[in-house]
Amino acid sequence: MVSKTDDIPASVPNCNVNTVDLVGETPDRKETSKAPHKDPCGHSVDTVVMNGGGAHNPSEEESKQDGAGDTDGGEDSNEQEVIVIQDTGFTVKIQAPGTEPFDLQVSPQEMVQEIHQVLMDREDTCHRTCFSLQLDSNVLDNFAELKSIEGLQEGSLLKVVEEPYTVREARIHVRHIRDLLKGLDPSDAYNGVDCNSLSFLSVFTDGDLGDSGKRKKKGSELEQIDCTPPEHILPGSKERPLLPLQPQNKDWKVIMTPMQCLKVLTMSGWNPPPGNRKMHGDLMYLYMVTVEERHISITASTRGFYLNQSTTYTFNPKPANPSFLSHSLVELLSQISPAFKKNFTALQKKRVQRHPFERIATPFQVYSWTAPQVDHTMDCVRAEDAYTSRLGYEEHIPGQTRDWNEELQTTRELARKNLPDRLLRERAIFKVHSDFAAAATRGSMAVIDGNVMAINPGEETRMQMFIWNNIFFSLGFDVRDHYRELGGDAAAHAAPTNDLNGVRAYGAVDVEGLYTLGTVVVDYRGYRVTAQSIIPGILEREQEQSVIYGSIDFGKTVVSHGKYLELLERTSRPLKVQRHNVLNEKDESMELCSSVECKGIIGNDGRHYILDLLRTFPPDLNFLPVEGEELSPESVREGFPRQHRHRLACLRQELIEAFVEHRYLLFMKMAALQLMQQKANKESKLATLTENSSPGAAVPALPSTETPDASAESSETSTETLTDANSDAVHTETTSTSDAPQPAATEATTTEAAPKTEPMTETDSSATTTTNASQATPIEDNVVPTVTTNGSLVPFATAIQNGECESPLEDPKSREVVLNACKAVGSISNTSFDIRFNPDIFSPGVRFPEDSADDIQKQKQLLKDAGAFMVSCQIPSLVKDCLDHSALPMDGATLTEALHQRGINVRYLGNVLAFVDQTPAKAQLEHFYRIGISELITRCAKHIFKTYLQGVELSALSAAVSHFLNCFLSSFDAVAHLPADELVSRRKNRKRRNRVPGGGDNTAWASLTPSELWKNIVSEAQSYYHFTLHCENADQVVEKYGLQKITLLREISIKAGIQILIKEYNFDSRHKPAFTEEDILNIFPVVKHVNPKASDAFHFFQSGQAKVQQGYLKEGCELINEALNLFNNVYGAMHVEICACLRLLARLNYIMGDHHEALSNQQKAVLMSERVLGVEHPNTIQEYMHLALYCFANGQLSTALKLLYRARYLMLMVCGEDHPEMALLDSNIGLVLHGVMEYDLSLRFLENALAINSKYHGPRSLKVALSHHLVARVYESKAEFRSALQQEKEGYTIYKNQVGEAHEKTKESSEYLKYLTQQAVALQRTMNEIYKNGSNASIMPLKFTAPSMASVLEQLNIINGIIFIPLSQKDLENLKAEVQRRQQLQESGKSVEDLTVDGPLELEDKIPMDVNVD
Repeated sequence: MVSKTDDIPASVPNCNVNTVDLVGETPDRKETSKAPHKDPCGHSVDTVVMNGGGAHNPSEEESKQDGAGDTDGGEDSNEQEVIVIQDTGFTVKIQAPGTEPFDLQVSPQEMVQEIHQVLMDREDTCHRTCFSLQLDSNVLDNFAELKSIEGLQEGSLLKVVEEPYTVREARIHVRHIRDLLKGLDPSDAYNGVDCNSLSFLSVFTDGDLGDSGKRKKKGSELEQIDCTPPEHILPGSKERPLLPLQPQNKDWKVIMTPMQCLKVLTMSGWNPPPGNRKMHGDLMYLYMVTVEERHISITASTRGFYLNQSTTYTFNPKPANPSFLSHSLVELLSQISPAFKKNFTALQKKRVQRHPFERIATPFQVYSWTAPQVDHTMDCVRAEDAYTSRLGYEEHIPGQTRDWNEELQTTRELARKNLPDRLLRERAIFKVHSDFAAAATRGSMAVIDGNVMAINPGEETRMQMFIWNNIFFSLGFDVRDHYRELGGDAAAHAAPTNDLNGVRAYGAVDVEGLYTLGTVVVDYRGYRVTAQSIIPGILEREQEQSVIYGSIDFGKTVVSHGKYLELLERTSRPLKVQRHNVLNEKDESMELCSSVECKGIIGNDGRHYILDLLRTFPPDLNFLPVEGEELSPESVREGFPRQHRHRLACLRQELIEAFVEHRYLLFMKMAALQLMQQKANKESKLATLTENSSPGAAVPALPSTETPDASAESSETSTETLTDANSDAVHTETTSTSDAPQPAATEATTTEAAPKTEPMTETDSSATTTTNASQATPIEDNVVPTVTTNGSLVPFATAIQNGECESPLEDPKSREVVLNACKAVGSISNTSFDIRFNPDIFSPGVRFPEDSADDIQKQKQLLKDAGAFMVSCQIPSLVKDCLDHSALPMDGATLTEALHQRGINVRYLGNVLAFVDQTPAKAQLEHFYRIGISELITRCAKHIFKTYLQGVELSALSAAVSHFLNCFLSSFDAVAHLPADELVSRRKNRKRRNRVPGGGDNTAWASLTPSELWKNIVSEAQSYYHFTLHCENADQVVEKYGLQKITLLREISIKAGIQILIKEYNFDSRHKPAFTEEDILNIFPVVKHVNPKASDAFHFFQSGQAKVQQGYLKEGCELINEALNLFNNVYGAMHVEICACLRLLARLNYIMGDHHEALSNQQKAVLMSERVLGVEHPNTIQEYMHLALYCFANGQLSTALKLLYRARYLMLMVCGEDHPEMALLDSNIGLVLHGVMEYDLSLRFLENALAINSKYHGPRSLKVALSHHLVARVYESKAEFRSALQQEKEGYTIYKNQVGEAHEKTKESSEYLKYLTQQAVALQRTMNEIYKNGSNASIMPLKFTAPSMASVLEQLNIINGIIFIPLSQKDLENLKAEVQRRQQLQESGKSVEDLTVDGPLELEDKIPMDVNVD
């Protein structure tokens, strides 16, 4: 799905180029607005808030979303092209029974259905579900778009008309009422159901942050702030309480007590109505107990709800007297129970006041690892769900089940020609995927809990397979010795995740006509379940008949098929898979374009499916010892090859991309070098051509515009072995001798070892734009129009023109140059750069024909080189990024992400840690090392926990889990308490034959001791990660590696899906265990699935980032707003990528001076991060910090402090105090406290920040100088001038040494020193005067300055890397010029050290820039 925007060059110096590029797209882009907001399945519930559902709710938020794009587009007709022309919405009047007519803003492409959703959410109409909308007495079709309805226009009156109920409608009504009653109840979020998740932001902001927030006047604000943080948040505090993780929300307390509307609402035991009552219109019976203790029985009939005369034991369906027939249950109950009426109204008021982002469902379920003890209440809907729609009859009724495979494949087949089509398609794909993931997760849990019948019940438990709800489930065990040669159960456990990565890769390439299965991998209770959609017809035939491509026995028998070859050929370039031949059992040569395990099956629906994609990517030779094969010296030096658990270890796709890109640069350099040498030879022969071959023209189209005199220096480097891909050598070599702006390729070299990040997933998306802008089109810009980053073919004629008229390939010498370069980098073609891998190399059982021996040799070498590249390039580059803080992992998840972005598998974790251990700057990597050790320990514990759990029967689960956690973390020498059997059975020795997978009737788990567990962890670390841990119990780990037990608890709970009771645990008691079985509340599944992407939105986002980075803030802002609209269109309202978008928008709003808008966007980003990633995810912590800054700028000081304290608490919990990011957080807290004149507190935080900065940035860093200055300012405010002078002198010395005397920062510092000296002298004089003359002294008034808010804000901006720009045209031009100059400097590699800034706009105090004008 390539849109025009792919071609936007990322580093265009001037702005108009982009507009031109985008003009081609305009016909599509204007249509965006038409993209209907419906989705094919008709589930449009979640979209209501985005589209215009907000109009009923005066909150400004939605209207902004709609209008964001057209606010300021009128300046320049070119710009107009870029902005999608927004839909002109219109207003209709709605008249519901018993309410005043009200206006509703709608847009033409909404569906009628969405107005229904809005009405069901509005406070005054929320109790209606069964109604139609009528225009002039014509009923509107629910699925019609508004623009297609005749006569519907501005000001039309739509009437809400009550319709008769059916059984289905009555059920929906009861379910909806129950949802309204549970509107504020967090229990669904704790239990991890229905895509509910937690959010605590409103606890700290007292509701909404906009005008509705209780904003005090700035004057009176100062006295009212209580700034003292809780004891455990202060620097140096050792206690890490767990309770503050989930602060009590005021609204929740309310539900628990006075706001109860009903005691019981449940289905009556008299259901279903007997035949004679059906004929009177009875649909079902409900039983309720009101708050006033009145027991009532209600009939739901076609006309509505009324009281009947039944009691618990006698059935009397006649209407009671009075019967109060009402169309809605709420109206009926309001008449019967005064308490219901009062509380329900209050509840709805509260519900509507909450931010929509606190209520909308997330696309995938997020689980919380802690929860309070929530009272279990009677809930008819939950009970019904557990036994009916989820597992019972409903999913077996024909027509009720969803045909997942059909849905997944049809959405892929939707049109994708223009933007509206693509949006509709991506939205449908995303929706079906999230539904499928939810159903697969439910099914997997049901399978392990023994709730689903196996399709082969006669077999042993671990070999059973299941089908439920049209999904096929298999367990991750080696069935029938299928994986015997590959590592048995270990291979069977790894295969599903490899297969999932394959599905993800083929899905991303998205070739028309090639289909993959919906795949979800679920780990639950120690078992791994793979859930897949079912190929039509596959269950009716034997596998041998079905497979027409590939092999079902790992390469012994192989078949091929022309159509499959043609389809797979189209994926081979992006996935770097080489077409190759293998021999089948008859020694015939078969051509394949994938690994042999990849099977092709044509379903009964005629579609071409591929499955078993576990070897999509080539093997990782570092973990695959092969007899007679010698790895490259770099790998051998690091102790490879190593024996791994299984033989399925593959390289990651990210590694292959990075490796190919690296090779491409080498290839270009070698070719350039040889051509230059040729040229130099020619020059000596042909003196006549001197004027043609001036240095600039030498090799115009090459990435390194080296002048010939630079070639001598380069020729040394080209003789290095290619595998020694030391990135520094690459950098020095491409650095040009000229000052001209370098072509983008050199930029790619500098970021080549850096991650190919997706800006979404970095800890701070704004920080990745630097790599991203150059990554978007690393080589396209000035080199070759046809090059694509994934190293695909470059017809070399276009690539290298050597300054003469003939094309190089006609010149035999140039042809030879290309041939040599191709050979050297291992390209499979001799005339162009094209690296691909053969995934079958080193697969046991696969044989290759004789004639391809050379090729196989080349491929083996390529794989060895890739393994060496991992060890010699990627791991060092990760460590380097951590040293210069461009990668800042905070916990296990963000560490894993950092590894994966660079293509490093987690099995290399031991190597990474060993590498850090040998780094000279180890002290500056302590945080990284600590997180690595903690990740390694918790992963080893998880491996052991997995097998441990498999032997536990269900009734002992909580006891077993608490025992394991005690052995893992408690200082008490844990003895398992076998749960006293709550039920004494009368027949003791009856043999129970349990067929549940976890049915072992054993108590082996109880014999585990802490010392044994830690022995196992140490040996697991040695055997899996080849890393030696020196510890025998939890206390030693804490001691030796500086870990926190609470952090280890969080990591193991998240990895193993354990939910524990939130309370304070005493890990260090030697007298009693830390955990009891009552503390284990639940076990959740850990789910892996494909994440479909919104490609167009993503391109807009990247272009916006690139624009911002070049200093075009307004254009960047428009592109990012556009991206936000498209993301909302595809993902609905909640998604991690939308979160990144909002964060960047907020930052731009803030920089451009719109603080209020910044606050609103950042508030959404925080809420979304809490809901989608988790309340204590590192991203959430960062979002809190940004929000605090914008709150401060808006004068909400106490809120800013609360948010910063929250961020600090979360960070202490997640990674402890000793982390570079903590310095930034403490500087923020210290500054705000300074602003509210809490000097002593402020000093504690600022001095802690200074210590951390000195440790991680080195004592001479400019960050440290700034820290000294901040501390000095507080001392000045306290009138302790001597201390202030001492601090400022330190800062001054750093500035003088780092940037020189003449630099503005040095001058500022020296001015401040003078001022402090004067103040100190004045103070001393005054003191002397007092000593001399006693009380008669004439004292000069001293100036004690309380800092002004503006000066505090200015310092806050500096430390957060934000500068202010007065948006006058002239200043903007200067800034653009400045940014360009810096980019050129960076590209030409000059003083990059001084310019390493943490993010795109962080023109920090390190840079000669005087743009501190607000």
